[in-house]
Amino acid sequence: DCEVGAGLDERFYDFNRGLVAAVKGFLDVFLEGRDVPRFYVLETLARVPYFAYVSVLHLRETFGQRDDDHVARIRVHFAEADNELHHLLMMEALGGNASVVDRCLAQTLAVGYFGYCCALYATNRRLAYHLSELIEQHAYETYDSFLAERADELRARPEPDAARRYNEAEDAALWTLVCAEGC
Repeated sequence: DCEVGAGLDERFYDFNRGLVAAVKGFLDVFLEGRDVPRFYVLETLARVPYFAYVSVLHLRETFGQRDDDHVARIRVHFAEADNELHHLLMMEALGGNASVVDRCLAQTLAVGYFGYCCALYATNRRLAYHLSELIEQHAYETYDSFLAERADELRARPEPDAARRYNEAEDAALWTLVCAEGC
């Protein structure tokens, strides 16, 4: 069964769902009406799982695990982190990190999330990927709703320099390099 989390104890998935719902609820209240700071927090958090995965994989590599699948996972997760970095740079360019309170919130959540993701990935990779899937689904819904409401306004704005540099880069992001290897 290819579905993330298939065949594992549903209680763990319920915990992940509850955790995501609780953080989402908190952010809904704390960042209500402040879309760009909300996106800044989400993009700060979006990078965390990939750092955690790479950290665990590097630790395992240190202990001798260096098969092709292992190395490929490191490359993919590093590329995913790089992709999320550029999303974060775009949110910073739009002013999402202007408030020290928002930066502190994002960074504090990121530290706790990093620890949880490392522990999860080290013990149950499928459960860690399930958590990422839930986070990505929430991000998609958040951005999709925002775009539906403000597409015309966004089209009228100039492209942030961070986005332009990322889109015009010769390597067009690490992600394309990794995918050329067959992700």
